[in-house]
Amino acid sequence: MRNYNFYVYILTTWNNKVMYIGMTNNLERRIYEHKNKMVDGFTKKYNVTKLVYFEYATDVNAAITREKEIKKWRREKKAKLVTSMNPEWKDLSLEWEKDFSPPAAARNDIE
Repeated sequence: MRNYNFYVYILTTWNNKVMYIGMTNNLERRIYEHKNKMVDGFTKKYNVTKLVYFEYATDVNAAITREKEIKKWRREKKAKLVTSMNPEWKDLSLEWEKDFSPPAAARNDIE
């Protein structure tokens, strides 16, 4: 049986004013897409590219439920969640961003 990986993540702007909550099965690829404005929508329009929080799940339904749960929260509660993992609100993707391009196999993964 194959193990699946899913991530619920929070992105923000350079000044932490706007927050976006998403879910994906390939976090590195998805952040690459956000940073390079590859998908039209909210994050492209508002330049929301800084990864400040993520959590991991192996069950897609649990990940979807968690994403929906966090999306319903007030901003203060979302900020507290981010601060619990990332007190300085640093861009967590910078650690793996040196020559930031996703592996070829990852480019065709499902959302």
